[in-house]
Amino acid sequence: MLALKVTAVGASEGLVLNKEARRILNVKKGDTLYLTEAPDGAMRITPYSPEFERQMTLAETIMNEDREILRVLAK
Repeated sequence: MLALKVTAVGASEGLVLNKEARRILNVKKGDTLYLTEAPDGAMRITPYSPEFERQMTLAETIMNEDREILRVLAK
């Protein structure tokens, strides 16, 4: 378990990620993290974007269903 410290960032508050937390999350300065609620009510911090995943799933569906149309348009 890693402990994260809440600190003042201007008029807001933020979390300080130490080197180990950045390594585990595979993030660097400027990356976006998401706070998501798990089914059991727990909160998770992750670099995973649920909205991006949804968009990619929709794109894959469209590409699979309309493969021939996309092939013609690509010419």
